[in-house]
Amino acid sequence: MGFFSFSQDIAMDLGTANTIIISDDKIVVDEPSVVALDRRTDKVLAVGEKAKLMYEKTHDNIKTIRPLRDGVIADFTACEQMMRGLIKMVHSGNRFFSPQLHMVIGVPSGSTEVELRAVRDSAEHADGRDVYLIFEPMAAAIGIGIDVEAPEGNMIVDIGGGTTEIAVISLGGIVSNNSIRTAGDDLTADIQDYMSRQHNLRVGERMAERIKIHVGSALTDLGDEAPEDYVVHGPNRITALPMAVPVCYQEIAHCIDKTVAKIENAVLAALEKTPPELYADIVQNGIYLTGGGALLRGLDKRLYDKIQIPFHIADDPLHSVARGAGIALKNPNRDNLPFLMR
Repeated sequence: MGFFSFSQDIAMDLGTANTIIISDDKIVVDEPSVVALDRRTDKVLAVGEKAKLMYEKTHDNIKTIRPLRDGVIADFTACEQMMRGLIKMVHSGNRFFSPQLHMVIGVPSGSTEVELRAVRDSAEHADGRDVYLIFEPMAAAIGIGIDVEAPEGNMIVDIGGGTTEIAVISLGGIVSNNSIRTAGDDLTADIQDYMSRQHNLRVGERMAERIKIHVGSALTDLGDEAPEDYVVHGPNRITALPMAVPVCYQEIAHCIDKTVAKIENAVLAALEKTPPELYADIVQNGIYLTGGGALLRGLDKRLYDKIQIPFHIADDPLHSVARGAGIALKNPNRDNLPFLMR
């Protein structure tokens, strides 16, 4: 990777919450999808974790932006700048030339042509020479280790930050899919709203996310796996005096119940559209959960109780899409793969 390295293969999961980049089979970047800019000059001050530390803590001269909302690019310029900054982290060694980048990027399966074009253009402006796109459920299935080209049905439920992607995969293609813009960010917003209404406590997006990680649950009874209460500090919404409120997982399970129910209904809707032969395979194989939302406590059990099909949580749900994109990128016949889009 020194002076004579003119090209480089990278696989990217461009997510609403986190962006993951894989190069040479290794995760080289795993950073929040945030960029900090100087308001006066639009110069990039920080990307990834450094920018997230500034999030909700900036003064008038700095703006922090999450360029992706609901799985798609909401701010084209900021997304391009963020991608450039994250790609620089991949090849940070001393070089005389920037390498030509061959890229595979995971995109939501419900993306429109305009949204796909925005991702492709951002990648090309960030020095991508050969840019391929792959739908996230397909990439997740490959990353989990499923033989996607086999003549049998497998269902993937990928719960990210901005979208929940549900797809039935067979013979190297997506047979039926359901992409809803209800996912991790909605759970975070539910918690913010609940803390404000129930406890008169103002919490920011980052604090609501920490509550979700520490005591988030899809079930009101986790038995022996119940987490300890989490103490939330913040200002009283009315008096502005400091408060410390202990929050238990049962409270959070109640407040996110409606959002989890939407994900349940989306899985059922995708199953309704599934041909009977593939449906039989799915009942046999079970349904695979990936993405950050798969880590929500009790979610697999709640979905099983509702749908009566076993749910398997992927071994590394946060990185399944990026790993699958990396495997697709290494394929010597990548120009002929049905699930890669130029």
